[in-house]
Amino acid sequence: MPIFIIEHLEPKVYQWCVLEYRHISQIVGKENLWFTNTNSSRLAKFGKAIPESVTTMNLKNACLLDLAAPVLLEPNEAKTFDYYIFGGILGDHPAAGRTKILANKINWAQSRNLGPDQFSTDTAVLVTKKITEGMPLEKIKFINQIEVETKFGESVILPYKYVVEDGKPVVAPGLIEMLAAQKEF
Repeated sequence: MPIFIIEHLEPKVYQWCVLEYRHISQIVGKENLWFTNTNSSRLAKFGKAIPESVTTMNLKNACLLDLAAPVLLEPNEAKTFDYYIFGGILGDHPAAGRTKILANKINWAQSRNLGPDQFSTDTAVLVTKKITEGMPLEKIKFINQIEVETKFGESVILPYKYVVEDGKPVVAPGLIEMLAAQKEF
């Protein structure tokens, strides 16, 4: 299995990051997961935490997943990469293209997209894993957004695309409950 690398791009490790990163670890396994650009000891239980940025690593046979990349990741090619790099960011809606900044710094990696829609980081990893296992993007079932009812009588829309398995969206365990309990967004 390839190494999945999350380049942490937020100013700190927020609780939503911990939930998504733990979920990623469950998806690909702790031994196949690196968190770069962070010295957070909280993440060591989910994968390898590396203070150094992936931009300085010059990895061979690496693929950066970027919404703006012109080429779709296909199963046959996906099996050939040793590293998959993801920007660990809470995406803006519409997408602000922050991964492009990362792409400009790692011109040694090939860039691929996962279609035209924006995913949460854990969803992007799940989709990439499925593609590396031979499933083409068009065979994966998705839902385009999730609405979370809060305990304060309001709702929050998560405007990202999520994988659907067994009739339910695949979301980081604990994320819906965390959002439902929040007072402000």
